Amino acid sequence: MVSDESLFHYALLTLYLMAPPTFISLRFLQAPYGKHHRPGWGPNLPPPLAWFLMESPTLWLTLFLFPHGQRSSNPKSILLITPFLLHYFNRTCLYPLRLLRAPPGKTASGFPLSVALMAFAFNLLNSYIQARWVSHYKDYDHDGWFFWWRFFCGVLVFLCGMGINVWSDRELLRLKGEGKGYVVPKGGLFELVTCPNYFGEIVEWLGWAWMTWSWAGLGFFIYTFANLGPRARANRQWYLEKFGEDYPKKRKAVIPYLY
Repeated sequence: MVSDESLFHYALLTLYLMAPPTFISLRFLQAPYGKHHRPGWGPNLPPPLAWFLMESPTLWLTLFLFPHGQRSSNPKSILLITPFLLHYFNRTCLYPLRLLRAPPGKTASGFPLSVALMAFAFNLLNSYIQARWVSHYKDYDHDGWFFWWRFFCGVLVFLCGMGINVWSDRELLRLKGEGKGYVVPKGGLFELVTCPNYFGEIVEWLGWAWMTWSWAGLGFFIYTFANLGPRARANRQWYLEKFGEDYPKKRKAVIPYLY
């Protein structure tokens, strides 16, 4: 039988190996939901249900695995896993509720079940890696004061990113709720990038990588950019094609002034 340590390292290696093909493939083929929704990907789910189902493994698997870790009773371990759970409580519970409150027809394009299942599988893999690292494999005894320096710096970055992510998502839903269809978003970080919601999420997991100071956290950060970076570029191109000269050319896709 494969030992738990071997399973963890195989899972971590898989996370790193997934990032390059994900980045490359998404430069040419976008996941068919939201602005890029198109037929041919099988049955659709209502978006609120799809988001709930595909994000939920992170909550229930983390809450199942965490108490079984050798270091789960360490206060540092509990403190470290809290921001991770906070993000996924928002994604699993609060974000779908905000979608449900959106005006009828504004999220009616549907979310392909096939895409939701792929996201479900990724979240199983990633939640296992992150929860197992924090509760079982991270050595808190030799961190000393470095733990607190890394944690407070990382959590500040994480919370800034989460604030950007949540605000941007709410602003996009508000614009759709005005009944005008798609419009050019304005204000805040929308003046710098097409997808500040994606930028916020990338910043979150940069903070998480800093907090955990681990290959597990770094792998998640890298994969997040590999997944969201190309989609942000596709979104920018979509806006340029739809709005032409009315869309500011100076806006980058997701990283202000860079990308």
